[in-house]
Amino acid sequence: MGRWAALVGRLGAEALDIVFPPVCCGCGRLTAGARAVCPACWAGMRLIERPYCEVLGSPFAFDPGAGAVSPEAIADPPAFDRLRSVAVHEGIARDLVHGLKYRDRTDLAPMMAEWMVRASEGAVTAADMIVPVPLHAFRLWRRKFNQAAELARFIAELSARPYRPDALRRVKRTSRQVGLGARAREENVRGAFAVPAGARQDLAGKRIVLVDDVYTTGATVAAATRALKRAGAADVTVLTFARALSGPI
Repeated sequence: MGRWAALVGRLGAEALDIVFPPVCCGCGRLTAGARAVCPACWAGMRLIERPYCEVLGSPFAFDPGAGAVSPEAIADPPAFDRLRSVAVHEGIARDLVHGLKYRDRTDLAPMMAEWMVRASEGAVTAADMIVPVPLHAFRLWRRKFNQAAELARFIAELSARPYRPDALRRVKRTSRQVGLGARAREENVRGAFAVPAGARQDLAGKRIVLVDDVYTTGATVAAATRALKRAGAADVTVLTFARALSGPI
């Protein structure tokens, strides 16, 4: 029965591919399989690979050796313990983020989550829980879904780690961060997050992977991290799909 079920499932998938052929998630060209990008789009994606700063994940122009930390991370240590991202926020990477966030392309989340697990370099598998950066209730009502939660849910599913969207709440309705400078972004999200009383005991001494779609100045994830650490979290890895960078890598 198991073999028959597998055969029927495979035939059904092949029939579906004939009716709705798999296409590139970026440009729409035909691809060999679903949840993929074509070679041209893949070649245009600037992946963030080693060597990079162990803390901020910022790419180095040359390899300074294992465990190197950037001057930026030394001069202004972030609230979180480390940041990891898949790609620079431009081109196809930006298109995927915008598709998920603004065009309701939740079908992109599983593919993006797979790449994020890889980019985490073991932080996901070592985590005690996966926590998305939450939206305020009013914004969630308007948007209908939280893109960070979609990514976090699939990351947790892929890695068999606990998915805990209840571990962090957005208690302050903030303005949109787009268009704000670094200082304005910090002020905008100051005190925006809190850990519910019922979740505090679950966070004590735990390793958290905090998930968002894009890292720009870090103001949002820094504010979220502070709330998690005040509640007792021992280690917070910020994991995003895209990362805003200036200059060549």
